Amino acid sequence: MSTPPSTDVIALGQPTFGEPELRAVEEVFRSGWVAGQGPTGKRFEEAFAKSAGTAFALPVNNCTAALHLATSALGLQPGDEVIVADYTFPATGHSVVYGGGKPVFVDVRPDTWTVDPQAVEAAVTERTVGIMAVDTLGQLADYAELEAIAAKRGLWLVEDAACSSGATYKGRPAGSFGDAACFSFHGRKGITAGEGGALTTDREDIATKARKTHNFGIESALSRAGTAGLPVPEFDEIGYNYKLSDVSAAIMLAQLQRLPDLVKARQGVAEAYQHLLGDFDLVSLPVTGEDRTHSWQSYALTLDPSVDRGVVASELRGRGVQCNFGTYASHLQPVYGTTNPCPVSADLFRRHLAIPMHANLTDAQIERVAAAVREVVPAAR
Repeated sequence: MSTPPSTDVIALGQPTFGEPELRAVEEVFRSGWVAGQGPTGKRFEEAFAKSAGTAFALPVNNCTAALHLATSALGLQPGDEVIVADYTFPATGHSVVYGGGKPVFVDVRPDTWTVDPQAVEAAVTERTVGIMAVDTLGQLADYAELEAIAAKRGLWLVEDAACSSGATYKGRPAGSFGDAACFSFHGRKGITAGEGGALTTDREDIATKARKTHNFGIESALSRAGTAGLPVPEFDEIGYNYKLSDVSAAIMLAQLQRLPDLVKARQGVAEAYQHLLGDFDLVSLPVTGEDRTHSWQSYALTLDPSVDRGVVASELRGRGVQCNFGTYASHLQPVYGTTNPCPVSADLFRRHLAIPMHANLTDAQIERVAAAVREVVPAAR
């Protein structure tokens, strides 16, 4: 297969930044408080909790930190088992290992790619303490069923909402399910500060515990600023340095205001791909559950088993179309040393190909991506 010279590269993912973000950063610079847990961080905390529909939100430096704080606040102990959706970036499983727990990976649904509630129920043992669901690539999991399982079995439930800012399930926003939820503001997410994350919850005990441990185990400097004398905090437990800087919080405040428009733009891209590739029999397109809305952090094609994904990726990149695999079948990663079979997740891991998805794509770029897919996929069989 010949590869024509590449033209302008169409990015796989791309943030949407502009004057609002620049003004927000300038304001923080002028304030003199650029570190974490300052007044701008407090404003973002309140705004994000309102967006997620929860009583509490805690900005942190990344989603992995949020997941670690959540499992710690929920009392994870060494040797505890936590059921984890298999088709996810391994940070989800890593957060269980950080606390000495054992991630038990279970398979996902073949249509929505979110964790299969029946597989979750079947994996519960006397050592199971919790469930970590994942909003796969921007689509929420089956939280009605998962919350029922957790309540019946006496387990906690964490929503890994890394990809789902702006998505909904049964009319409720991402971040409002389970005992706690964890978001990512990495550069490929729907709203971003380059890096960052947040924990959301309605449980005051989780919020209090996470707030303390994310700041070395002491109160914030801002909370001590108005007190008389010179209070010196004491360290009575081990904490972490998981704070989000006020510079990043300022960017996130501007991004949060953009969220509805950014999600709408990504949904428009997904609809265009459906129109342009829906009749192409060598790829299967993503499916959105009828009771949820998708935020489309990524858009993954499922290639026919006869297609060589590596060849497709090379040819697309040669044409200036960025692409990548979807995400990981965690149980196949050697770091975990597990042999639990998750055949649906393993199949998705082999066949998924993510193509450009972000709010800045033009109609011409979308058409160029689709045309390139139609051209290179048949030749890669």
